[in-house]
Amino acid sequence: GVQTCALPICRGVLEIIASASLTGTTGTMASFAPAAATQPAIGAARLFIGGIVLLLVLPFVGGSRATAVRLLRTPAGCIAGIAVALYQVTFFAGVARTGVAIGTLVAVGSGPVLVGCISWLVLGERPSAAWWMATAIGIVGLALLASDGIANADGDVAGALLALTAGLAYAAYTVAARRLLVRGAEPGEAMGAAFGGGMVLVLPVLFLAGPGWLGTPRGAGVALWLGLATIGVAYVLFGRGLRVLPAGPVATLFLAEPLVATILGVVVLGETLAPAAIVGALLVVIGLVAQARVSSVTTPFD
Repeated sequence: GVQTCALPICRGVLEIIASASLTGTTGTMASFAPAAATQPAIGAARLFIGGIVLLLVLPFVGGSRATAVRLLRTPAGCIAGIAVALYQVTFFAGVARTGVAIGTLVAVGSGPVLVGCISWLVLGERPSAAWWMATAIGIVGLALLASDGIANADGDVAGALLALTAGLAYAAYTVAARRLLVRGAEPGEAMGAAFGGGMVLVLPVLFLAGPGWLGTPRGAGVALWLGLATIGVAYVLFGRGLRVLPAGPVATLFLAEPLVATILGVVVLGETLAPAAIVGALLVVIGLVAQARVSSVTTPFD
């Protein structure tokens, strides 16, 4: 039924959008990395630094490192850690093969639908018609936003499958983290478990891909921003929002990430948008506003 806007829920909407906005800086910042930094190396460094940051700040955000380690030993915590590592590897590999437009469309666009379906099956959070509508608007907008890249794509099936795997991994760690939270874990502890576990798993990738670029001032600066801002701060906010909102609406609100990435591409990197992409950006905004309103004034899942 309809309920008045509770302050934690309204704050949760803002926290998820802020988290998505920070992660939306990833592509722009990664473009400033040294030429020696491959996409897998950037993804691995981002997760490794971010995992360390989340574990270091746990006592300051109302959590315990010992509890995070304990959560990692639970089925949900183990799944979250594996899925976080899998996302980093498959997303950056998929983007490297298909290009940013297709990789982002497949990985990010599939995320909300997969999260909604999996959270329904696993957590019993049944999507409402309003959620499906807001999500559909956002995904159509994302497709238009990526229309130039789609038109120029070379049809790399393996790359598309990697990106789809990334979308599935994103869904898995979102739902697993939500399960930890509804069972009483603190947001920082749930995120510390997920990204701490992922950090350990991705460490071999970092060394195999070559960590030498991290020793340069530019490489270190890029890696620190990606770890501190796009994981450390972003996923503290993500965990806080996920604590009060169902997993499906959180994934839909996270469509703000490619929107912010597109805006930064235009403003910072001098990219241009085709008319279809501009329409797509507006549709993403409409989908975000619709989901934010639904999440704030109604129960978006039955």
